[in-house]
Amino acid sequence: MRRLTGLRAGTVTRVGGVTTMSGPVRPVGELLRDWRRSRGMSQLDLSIETGVSTRHLSFVETGRSRPSPELILRLADRLDVPLAERNTMLLAGGYAPAYPSHEVSDPHLAPVLTAARQLLHGHGPYPAVLLDRHWNLVEANPAVAVLTAGAAPHLLASPVNVLRLSLHPDGMAPRILNLPEWRAHLLSRLHQQAVTTNDAALYELHEELRGYPAGTDHAPPAGDGAPRVVIPLRYRHGDRELSFISTTTVFGTPLDITVAGLAIEAFFPADPATAETLHALAAA
Repeated sequence: MRRLTGLRAGTVTRVGGVTTMSGPVRPVGELLRDWRRSRGMSQLDLSIETGVSTRHLSFVETGRSRPSPELILRLADRLDVPLAERNTMLLAGGYAPAYPSHEVSDPHLAPVLTAARQLLHGHGPYPAVLLDRHWNLVEANPAVAVLTAGAAPHLLASPVNVLRLSLHPDGMAPRILNLPEWRAHLLSRLHQQAVTTNDAALYELHEELRGYPAGTDHAPPAGDGAPRVVIPLRYRHGDRELSFISTTTVFGTPLDITVAGLAIEAFFPADPATAETLHALAAA
């Protein structure tokens, strides 16, 4: 697994929701060049898509020209650079950061959390969770207990990482009937997220999860043999088999680093039997 190295040379801290940097900082041109290469784009590709001449891009990347903050953000937006790294670029260019980062409990994020809680509550009696960018649990609706029952207490202690909880042999893994398939799906998602964001914590989590047992597929063939369109989570709850498909919801046009990393994972019943069971459990 290849990752970008050395994108941050200084120490990044956040005080009162504002990002600052101390210590040696790599030139902004080098940071832009590395992100461009990580996206598989040539200078000509980036020039065509942003309207910036290849000559000017070359001058920016080599340090012969100092980019304005507007140009930095314009290029970063096209390269889909995470908000935290855009702040790093701005600081490296000698400018103030553009994106705050508030704690989830900060009053500034109250409207976001209110919206998320409405979605979680409205999704019942089916499971749904609100996660941060490292897959740590922020909030969950009561139906999630169907999936977490039987997990070891240490995996349910805050902060709960839902990927670790899912794949750890003391967590949900022993009850996932199609564990090899579901494990491969989660590891693929995590790998893609790590590559896209170049987040060291995600790379570390990926390496940890890869070391967990792959398990054995205990799920019999599902359905009538018709082609599948999504990978289901097939889960044993007591003497019943539950089957879910999942969706991911993110907040549109975020301007806060924390909000940009929030996502709601919602599980829907993949068959009538699962829906009936979940409604019965909620009514009990």
